[in-house]
Amino acid sequence: MTALLVLEDGQTFRGDSYGAVGETFGELVFNTGMTGYQETLTDPSYHRQIVVQTAPHIGNTGVNDEDPESSRIWVSGYVVRDPARRVSSWRASRSLAEELTRQGVVGISGIDTRALTRHLRERGAMRSAISSVDLDPDSLLAKVRSSPGMLGADLAGEVSTSVPYVVSAQGESRLTVAALDYGIKAMTPQRMAERGITTHVLPATSSLSDIRACGADAVFLSNGPGDPATADGAVELVREVLRAEVPVFGICFGNQLLGRAFGFGTYKLRYGHRGINQPVQDRQTGKVEVTAHNHGFAVDAPLQGSSQTPFGAVEVSHVCLNDNVVEGLRALDTKAFSVQYHPEAAAGPHDAAYLFDRFVELLDA
Repeated sequence: MTALLVLEDGQTFRGDSYGAVGETFGELVFNTGMTGYQETLTDPSYHRQIVVQTAPHIGNTGVNDEDPESSRIWVSGYVVRDPARRVSSWRASRSLAEELTRQGVVGISGIDTRALTRHLRERGAMRSAISSVDLDPDSLLAKVRSSPGMLGADLAGEVSTSVPYVVSAQGESRLTVAALDYGIKAMTPQRMAERGITTHVLPATSSLSDIRACGADAVFLSNGPGDPATADGAVELVREVLRAEVPVFGICFGNQLLGRAFGFGTYKLRYGHRGINQPVQDRQTGKVEVTAHNHGFAVDAPLQGSSQTPFGAVEVSHVCLNDNVVEGLRALDTKAFSVQYHPEAAAGPHDAAYLFDRFVELLDA
């Protein structure tokens, strides 16, 4: 069955329907990971985005029930060049095409994803649509241009848990952390559990009293989708946590929230960082890490020196070596730090796993 991909600027790609038959809209972005497509699909940070895989062969290892990062696929649509015709992993329980169809995810295959990615690199991420029911480019373009964009989108509440839950420490529980769920991935509390941390995962709408009620030694700010400029309530909560002198560790969306709490601004990147091969330098050690990313917004903070904030001095701790985007913040006068990427490494390299150890060291200090 034929499918059509139409971009906001009028660019059109015609290919084959992949996954569910239907029509979908979202911000079109590309992911440079060579593997980990199942973790990508189930990452809540991709809510309301259509993902292009730059790797040409997708679906080779099928889908299993152990690797999802959440209870469902969150991407709005999926774009691949050459989907696997046959699954070749002993862990697979079904094919990727079957899973996309089962969850109603509309996709397209058989198009030149290299040309599409180069187009997005030049023009930036933009609204788009995939349809296997409306194959009229003009009709679909009109729908795309009337669909909502990502700038100004408040989405964390749409992906957050509605009910608190606990992930117990492995072995003896040394510490208790309240993780605010703005789109948390399942591997994150598991990484903390490996270090003796019991994690109480709380809804995005939680208050300081909710955090105190679970006896938290510290607060973790998770990843998540949307524009951080809309998250005024979450930013105020972070400020309350900082005033209460509770240690804070944030990643991705959580890095942006902490940045705003310190008084920095945020802005939308042209096409973002998405993949598991992004080079970042830790300025404390000079070490260069290969890291996993999924973000379209960044913190606007000075790269040189430290900045005075209502919570003391804060410096940029990590920088992306591709484009000098701020990739981390470190407070010098209070126990708080954050990174823009995903240290849980699901999927991705384990270069940044030390950040969870740094979190434990911060709490033990």
